[in-house]
Amino acid sequence: SAFSECSSLTSISIPDSVTYIGGSAFSGCTGLTSISIPDSVTSIGDNAFSYCSSLTSISIPDSVTAIGNSAFWRCSGLTSINIPNSVTSIGYKAFYDCSGLTSINIPDGVTSIGYRAFSGCSGLTTITIPNGVTSINGTFSNCSGLTTITIPDGVTSIGSFAFDGCSSLTSITIPDSVTSI
Repeated sequence: SAFSECSSLTSISIPDSVTYIGGSAFSGCTGLTSISIPDSVTSIGDNAFSYCSSLTSISIPDSVTAIGNSAFWRCSGLTSINIPNSVTSIGYKAFYDCSGLTSINIPDGVTSIGYRAFSGCSGLTTITIPNGVTSINGTFSNCSGLTTITIPDGVTSIGSFAFDGCSSLTSITIPDSVTSI
């Protein structure tokens, strides 16, 4: 919570000496429009940028392997984000209610996508789930703009509320690997 609720903060440059952005570090910094994350950072903590409603884009460096729970929760101004191939885990509610997000590329290295990670991302229209993911649980609920989704053969379980409220979804192909819905 180092800079939590610093609503007048508009930009920040994090030095190369930083390896971890801690929990709620910039949470509620509603004036923050841009941020530069150095290559030295390997993990983005829980709620790190939650409620940064003016943040429009962010580039996550290749050094990051994990995006924490609710890391970008309710960043409604976020329109695009680049998740590097180094990321293997996207936490619970990581991009929850990022209603301005229109596209996202989930890299093949991701094996874990947390519950409701993209829930409420009403601007998303298509999504491809990486091959390493084995379960989908509430992940895309209330993504009302979602029209197309690709579920890979590795998925074995489609859990509660996976696509709840996806009112624009016209068709979906469930692979033979799925054993429970």
